[in-house]
Amino acid sequence: MFIQTESTPNPATLKFLPGQTVLDMGTADFPSADTADKSPLATRIFAVEGVTGVFFGNDFVTVTKADATEWDHIKPAILGAIMEHYQSGQPVIEGDTAPQSGHAEHSGEDAEIVGQIKELLDSRVRPAVAQDGGDITFHGFDRGVVYLHMQGACAGCPSSTLTLKMGIENLLRHYIPEVTEVRPVAV
Repeated sequence: MFIQTESTPNPATLKFLPGQTVLDMGTADFPSADTADKSPLATRIFAVEGVTGVFFGNDFVTVTKADATEWDHIKPAILGAIMEHYQSGQPVIEGDTAPQSGHAEHSGEDAEIVGQIKELLDSRVRPAVAQDGGDITFHGFDRGVVYLHMQGACAGCPSSTLTLKMGIENLLRHYIPEVTEVRPVAV
């Protein structure tokens, strides 16, 4: 098994490409070791000292490290944990906890606008963000303001504010006149 790595715009996050499917659909975010109990793969990666976050996409694993930890010191152990997992035959996520679309539900008078927002996020934003090892999901819409949740490499990325304001906000405002602003939300 050959696992490739790619840097991301977030220097604290690396993207690992195991060369096979990680998740059939959706994404899975493990912002701390406490949240990884349903994932044997995430649990193995969190066992590496210095790992602070794990995120799964369709064909990648994004790992975030503590600021005081050097990639040179933990990257071999992370590669080993991923390889060990795939050789074990265990599932990436146990049970029937199938990943969801990631978007928060929204109904009411703005349901049509929210549908358009989610469609643009799914077709234009999320594929691009996945290239950088992250994900952005819809969290809410209130009086013209779209609230988005940033995951994986996007969470804590120095360029995430620029991505939100200059990229996503401009895109949504262009296609959906009711959108006036985009803001990040911490979940």
